[in-house]
Amino acid sequence: MAAQGLGIIFISHKLNEVRALTHRCTVLRHGRVAGRVDDPANTTSSEMATLMCGHEIVPPARGPSAPGADVLTLDGISTSHHSGTALRDVSLAVRAGEILGIAGVSGNGQRALAEVISGVRAPDAGRMTIAGQKVSRFSPREVQALGLGRIPEDRMTTGLVTNLPLADSMVLPRIGTTAFSSRGLLKPDAVRAFTEAQIKAYDIRCPGPMTRAGALSGGNLQKALLARELAFDPKVLVVSQPTRGLDIGAARFIHEKFLDMRAKGCGIVVIGEDLEELLVLCDRIAVMYEGRIVGTLDSADATIARLGLMMTGAEGRA
Repeated sequence: MAAQGLGIIFISHKLNEVRALTHRCTVLRHGRVAGRVDDPANTTSSEMATLMCGHEIVPPARGPSAPGADVLTLDGISTSHHSGTALRDVSLAVRAGEILGIAGVSGNGQRALAEVISGVRAPDAGRMTIAGQKVSRFSPREVQALGLGRIPEDRMTTGLVTNLPLADSMVLPRIGTTAFSSRGLLKPDAVRAFTEAQIKAYDIRCPGPMTRAGALSGGNLQKALLARELAFDPKVLVVSQPTRGLDIGAARFIHEKFLDMRAKGCGIVVIGEDLEELLVLCDRIAVMYEGRIVGTLDSADATIARLGLMMTGAEGRA
């Protein structure tokens, strides 16, 4: 279309696409022009990211881990009677102070796995424990009480109520606790104070706690979800597609928070399709194929090529 004389404005935070497609680039930061790039194809993504964020972006270093006891175990979990791929005899364990990645081609049971761990779906068979306590009812309230935090894949419809003020979504999972209500009546000052504290701590860009949640950008919505869950020091955190749609600065912020929680002894499950992200973050990576865990690798032994073979079932058949 450009060759035919059409002028195109291409808006994106995917720097490889910007460099491949555009002739000139204007970089925005906090609503202002931060710089201009006259030759994107011959400018590195790192240089453009520095303009976007105002500082050099260096991937966080994942130091050595000292994992403790198991904080989450699944033993022989199977599901059925739902859309998507069912789980088939899934067993895995996550230890305190480690990050376990779940890799797989989309649609191989990752959603069902996240729903079971989060208490949204009860399995047909199998057993799950959190911090040594058996999960019996498989409800979100039960697993939350046992110390599980959840950041769902769809932050716009499952994670937050976008047509309500941000403050409402920030406390909704714990609205019945004494921190935010008493005898069935909300404590609006406490709700507002909690939300303001999280906005400040996580640099959530919005006018204030009463801003409609749907008005926030994807990166700020993800920060809000992270702030909400980490504020209560979970023993286990399950996260699906943690940086999908986020710019490089927001992604690095999320990664740093995960590594901070790892250092504090939280066991983290990261379900994702970005293999490079999993290799950077995770201590071990389990691979799902057709509803099963087909193998688990230490990050030191994992490569994109090997994970790719496992994700298609090729390594298992060989």
